[in-house]
Amino acid sequence: MRAKYPKKAQEKIGKVMDEFKKGDLKRSSGDKVKNRKQAAAIGISEAREEGLKVPKKKD
Repeated sequence: MRAKYPKKAQEKIGKVMDEFKKGDLKRSSGDKVKNRKQAAAIGISEAREEGLKVPKKKD
């Protein structure tokens, strides 16, 4: 099975998901993230900001 994202991007997303599981991940408003899909989106967004290779945003 092929990986969906490059290794560095997977590591970044994994770190964000760990924060989510611990309950430490927060939105920009300061509220805790309660949705798994939103946590994954935050991880992908942060990976994109760091210049890691992830798919472009859909319009």
